[in-house]
Amino acid sequence: MLERTLTQQALADLAAIPAQSRWTTSNGLRLHALDYGGPRTPLVIIPGITSPAIAMDFVARELTDLVRPIVLDVRGRGFSDDGPSYTLQDYAADTQAQLADLKAPILLGHSMGARIAALVATRSTLRGTILVDPPMSGPGRGTYPTTLAAFQTQLAQAQQGTTADEVAKSWPRWPRREQELRARWLSSCGADAVTATHQGFETEDFFDTWPAVPAPTALIYGADSPVVTSTGAEEAARTNPAAALTEIPDAGHMVFWDNPAAALKTTREILRTLV
Repeated sequence: MLERTLTQQALADLAAIPAQSRWTTSNGLRLHALDYGGPRTPLVIIPGITSPAIAMDFVARELTDLVRPIVLDVRGRGFSDDGPSYTLQDYAADTQAQLADLKAPILLGHSMGARIAALVATRSTLRGTILVDPPMSGPGRGTYPTTLAAFQTQLAQAQQGTTADEVAKSWPRWPRREQELRARWLSSCGADAVTATHQGFETEDFFDTWPAVPAPTALIYGADSPVVTSTGAEEAARTNPAAALTEIPDAGHMVFWDNPAAALKTTREILRTLV
């Protein structure tokens, strides 16, 4: 079993992050988040399957003039504890615990985080939600495009000490800083958490939740995403007609990383309508 680790070099990355650690307890687990502070409306950001909170720092810091970003380390990632299980229900309960002392926050989730945000939105009082490229795989809908074996290989490489150059072979379009952070921080993601979440992508149906996500909600997806296909986008528009859908050009599933300028511009426009 691969153990979660962080090197001194990874920890040193925190010195350049303009955020403070925020801790919450949920069902006995200690959960960590990066809180960018300020008096504005809280924007709780939930990252994807292999993204600790620091991976979305480049998104959060571009939004601090509009909102107070709080980026979560989902259980089994970053500094948050491992869990006994990793179901969508577990993740939603953790997120609700982290929202408990926040007044009318906005939720933004990418990939796995978008699935979590959708479920939480049906249970909590929110100012709005932004779902970015949620996995639309599930029972009767086909498999998730990235295989579990691929994730496991990436985790093993990270544990052995991968480099930004190695990350660039898989993600050549990413900004160099994000390749470097991926190389240093992927080892903080637990193999059990990733395995269980990947299984959830194929056993839990996003469309069981999506029609009940209340307005205002926005769904952002990459024009070249294999996760949200044109067929999936059409079904999303049809089953939740109050939602606003926006396609980001020149972007795949990793929307913010593939086309940061366009993805952030769209996000800022949505946030202005919400705050």
